[in-house]
Amino acid sequence: MRLSDEQVEQYNEEGYLIVEGALADSDLDPVIEEYEAHIERRARELLAEAKITELHEEAPFDRRLALIAGECAEIYTGLDIMQVRGKATFEFLANRNLLDVVEGIVGPEITCNPIQHIRAKLPSGLTPTGADGHVVAWHQDAGVTWEEADPFSILTVWIPVVPATEENGCLRIIPRTHGAGLREHVTRAGVGTVIVDEAMPKEEVLTLPMDKGSLLLMNKEIPHSSLHNNSDAIRWSMDLRYQETGAPTGRPFYPDFPVRSRADPDSVLIDHDEWCRRWETALTEARANKVRSHRWQQAPAATTPRDA
Repeated sequence: MRLSDEQVEQYNEEGYLIVEGALADSDLDPVIEEYEAHIERRARELLAEAKITELHEEAPFDRRLALIAGECAEIYTGLDIMQVRGKATFEFLANRNLLDVVEGIVGPEITCNPIQHIRAKLPSGLTPTGADGHVVAWHQDAGVTWEEADPFSILTVWIPVVPATEENGCLRIIPRTHGAGLREHVTRAGVGTVIVDEAMPKEEVLTLPMDKGSLLLMNKEIPHSSLHNNSDAIRWSMDLRYQETGAPTGRPFYPDFPVRSRADPDSVLIDHDEWCRRWETALTEARANKVRSHRWQQAPAATTPRDA
């Protein structure tokens, strides 16, 4: 599926676009199966260590992790893309159906930005730290990169791996608020990087429930947040960033890589092992150098969650 001129115009005017049915189950299911295998392996390790008493093997994908996490929070750690580093997930970053849509905004020379996450949004109350890092307060994606990327376009692609509903914590955005640049943010302990109250736009908030297989394309200046997960299941999602090859990523200490190029097809990274090596090296060096990925100063935790 490629974007029509009308869809590109809507994205440019509104600052976002939902593309329904862009992905088939066959696009997403290999990623799901990879994470099911990861959870199975970790569950058996925890059972062998007597940290859990049940494997919950019969539970569906959107329930099993929550059931195990209720008994042992360790299952919840190390789930992100750069930590699991699965081959199916690596291949999905360059999925043809996904990139056909991305090309309509970014153009034919596409790099996968190193800001790439898979999020297992647990039901409220189950998060190990007591504060859910996947209940995202109001921010712009432009606010979580270094200044080097400010003049350049970076497209956010948000992907529900299971249906995202108001009950399980779908996204909210404030459309038509792009074009004014980066708003002032602050980093709050237990909350994350958020737009300061006085810089929040006054326009109407739009809530975006989405089906599996749909894509949300979002301008990096659009403020957005997520709701709490008040269901008994997990809202699995991915959020990825794509940009024109050669532009700064805003995370120079982490690996980016070309995923599509008509000018230089040989530049596209297709070696999973090499991708893993780049992430392993980058994560080790970033820890050793105590790299700060966000530019904003730390402030006290908010007394009332901004996303409530």
